[in-house]
This record gives sequence, structure tokens and C-alpha cells, in this order.
Amino acid sequence: MIRAVKGTRDILPPSSAIWNKVEAAARRVFAAYNYDEIRTPILEETALFARSVGEDTDIVSKEMYTFEDRDGSSLTLRPECTASVLRAYIEHRLDQQPGLQKLYYIGPMFRRERPQKGRYRQFYQIGAEAIGSESPFVDAEVIEMVIAILHELGIEDFQLLLNSVGCKKCRAKFVEVLRERLKIVAPTMCGDCQRRAEVNPLRVLDCKVPEDQPIIDSLPSILDYLDEPCRDHFRRVREYLEERQIRFEIKPRLVRGLDYYTRTTFEITHGSLGAQNSILGGGRYDGLAENLGSKTPAPGIGFSIGEDRLVMTVEEKQSIEQSTLDLYIAPMGDAALRHCGVLAGDIRKLGVSVEVGVDHKLKRMMELANKLRARYTLIVGDNEIVSKSYALKDMASGEQVVLNHQELMQRLRPAGTGI
Repeated sequence: MIRAVKGTRDILPPSSAIWNKVEAAARRVFAAYNYDEIRTPILEETALFARSVGEDTDIVSKEMYTFEDRDGSSLTLRPECTASVLRAYIEHRLDQQPGLQKLYYIGPMFRRERPQKGRYRQFYQIGAEAIGSESPFVDAEVIEMVIAILHELGIEDFQLLLNSVGCKKCRAKFVEVLRERLKIVAPTMCGDCQRRAEVNPLRVLDCKVPEDQPIIDSLPSILDYLDEPCRDHFRRVREYLEERQIRFEIKPRLVRGLDYYTRTTFEITHGSLGAQNSILGGGRYDGLAENLGSKTPAPGIGFSIGEDRLVMTVEEKQSIEQSTLDLYIAPMGDAALRHCGVLAGDIRKLGVSVEVGVDHKLKRMMELANKLRARYTLIVGDNEIVSKSYALKDMASGEQVVLNHQELMQRLRPAGTGI
């Protein structure tokens, strides 16, 4: 038997209904904040991620699905979407459009990491990018929008972690101090940290190895090295959040796992997810567009939600019930089946879900109606076709009423007294 590839899985009913609910909630919030959807290719040139995410990050060096195409070019299944959005922004000259470019995306990403709770090799992200302003007001509004999505889904018990990683100028000073400190402590850390200490010291702060955390906590704080513009930017972000009564915790070691972040970085965690408890994260990436070939600056900020883990959180807050069928029609014979095909079409136009039985054996059809958790059943035979009246049964109460076609349609209309 052929099975799904390791690290991938099928999303089946009734869980798929929760996925639809999550995505619908996100779309409602995005619309309220005037974001439009962008859909980028799953395949991109490998250089896009090497130049944006960073060649020394785990994503690029260990996790990307990269292959050589038949023409010799190197292609990669997208491991994240910010780089793709910025590529599209530059390629299609969206900087020529009026105002901020506020874009959101929903779709699959790919990383070959060890599968674990809520993490897969094909995983899904809901994300957004606001491109065209370096204002701290935009940072606060993006964070507010993220929280609005969580509230829309009934998630309240989460924690917002906040930091600033400064700009290239002030971060360079911090990295030198960090590098000197790591010369002393890195030999006692994990192999990855020993390598990062040489090639990209900032990545050490992103280490998840439990034994290394006390050492990381003892390292210098980047907040002590911010220059005045970055310090002022971070102060104003915090003030805007406080004015919105959004609670946060400053986390000086929060650098995220991507090289393109500047200034504001943030993450939201949820306790129900265990040790790897991050639901989403994001940050500002001023300068990324120029690194990708833009001739004009395009400062921006964005985030991505791990939809797989968000769905897990939603599922834990509510029991998943199979979708309820509105009406099951049991036709008795071929003539009744043809009649019910037309009748079902009329009823579905009301926005009512309908299943038509094809077994012709009443007992089996009624058993199936119960298994499908139908709210109503309608038994149709030759007499019903001639009289044009139908016996509608309420499966919960057992009540049965006889209705003509017009009365049936009125009873089943969602705005009426029935369904």
C-alpha cells in the first residue's frame, strides 16, 4: 500500500471543517484591515531564499527542498513566503501603486525538518505583509491584526513576545561583542552553536537546545546596543501597543530564524503546544527589497501563522463534530429518484445541504440518514409524486408533518422557522 510521504498528511473531515473556519476567520480580519490576497508560486529560484533568508540559516543550509531542473537551473519549494511576496512586489512594480501594499497569503510551505507535534514537512502558513512604510505605527497595527485573528477564533490565553534586533549599523556593533563572548562559551554549547558562533553569531540566540539556554541567557542583550533611531522606533512601537491595551513581554533573545529581520521582531506562544509552543512570528525587514534587486527602498513588516499549530489550538478549545446534514431524501423507486433529483436541486438553491439516497431500501436509507446526522428526512414514493405533498420528519423530535411543495420550501428556508 502506498502511504503519504513522511512529514505530510491528509486533512480529512471533520478536521477540514476547522481548517475552513480558521481560514475564513483570517480572511474576515484581513478584509477589515484592508489587506488583499496574493498567491505566489510554490516553486521559486533557489537564489531567492539564499539571498533573503540567509545562507547560514538552518532553513537554507539544512531544510530546503532544492533540486536541479532539466535546464540546469536550481529550484526550491518555498520554505516561507515573505521572500516570494517581495519578489512579486519588485517584479510587478507594486511600488507604483498608491499607499501601502497590504497583502496576505494562505498556502503550503516545505521544509525537511524532523516531524513533531504540529510540525510537518509540508506545512501551511497564513501570513501578511505591509510594504512601503517604516513607521512604528504600522508595526503595532500588524501585531494588533494578528491578535484580532486569534480573538476571532476564541483564543485568549496566549503570550506576545517582543524585541528589537536593531538596524544593520547598530547590530554590527552588537555582533562583534557577541562574537567575542562566544569565543569563551561556545565550546561548551551544541555543535550547531559552535558553527554559528563562527559564521553567524546572532543565530546562536535562536538555539532551541535546552542545555544551551542558561548560557544564552547570560549573553549580552541587543537592547543595550540599539542606536538612537532604533531605540526610539522600539519605544514608539511599545507605546502604540500599550495604547491599544495589548500586553507583551520584552524578550531580548528573540531574533527569529531569518536573516532579513530588522528592528521589530515578535512571536506569540500558546501553552497547550508544549515545548515548541510558538503559533506565529514576524518582524520588520527594511532593506530586504534592495537585497533582492529593488532600485527603490521598500521597508516592510509581516508575520506568518503556523496554520497547522493554530488549528490544533482551535481543536483543543472545541470538540470537532461531524458536519450536520440538513435534509436526507429517501426516494422509493426509480420514478421517485428522478423526481427527487429535481426536488433536491430546488431545495439546494435555498442554501440547504441535501443528500438523496439511491439504495431504494427504506430501512437502509433511514439508517444512513441517522449516521449522517440529518436534521430532517423526506420519504418520497409514488403517492407523494401524485399528490405533490411530502412527509417531513424532524429526526431529533420525531415530529412528522405533511407539506405541499410551497410549504416544504418555506419550512426549509434558512430564514424561516425550520432549518
